[in-house]
Amino acid sequence: MLDKYRCLTRLADARRQGDVVVTTMSVAMPWAELSDTPFDFASVDSAMGHAADLAYGLALAQPDRRVLCLNGDGSTLMCLGTLVTIAQGGASNYSLIITENGTYEVTGNQPVPGSGVVDFEAMARAAGLREVHTIDDPDDFERKLPLHFEVEGPAVFIWRIEQSGEPVPRPARPIRDRAHDLRAALAR
Repeated sequence: MLDKYRCLTRLADARRQGDVVVTTMSVAMPWAELSDTPFDFASVDSAMGHAADLAYGLALAQPDRRVLCLNGDGSTLMCLGTLVTIAQGGASNYSLIITENGTYEVTGNQPVPGSGVVDFEAMARAAGLREVHTIDDPDDFERKLPLHFEVEGPAVFIWRIEQSGEPVPRPARPIRDRAHDLRAALAR
């Protein structure tokens, strides 16, 4: 299993200037501690499950920028149709990272339905995605880290991470302000 914080730190270290990173739920606040630029958008105030499609729309609208979405396994299950949309639409600049730990961390670590049974890699491939990687070993994570930025997408990376008992994330700034900052940064 992977350590979420170690993976996020390594991803932030490898990040290129100008890449858009959309986060949600349990990775939003840890990511904000590592990177707080106008290109970082924590999508935690809206309906669970829609960060991946928001990030995908940004990738389509900004084809010259890499767009990464850090999405949970519970959030992914709540909007499975997004996998098909991503596969059908293209967006070679898009990477979806699914952090799989089998729980809804931000609401109290309740088990995600199908935890231990659902195969996110098989689901992504069945949706038509070709570039899919399941990572559960730190050495494999290090080998595949550059792919998050370099592989022609759309790409899906499933990080099998350890469970944790974190509090519900509370963004430091309202989503309205964060959305304004992202919009202004993308317009430049």
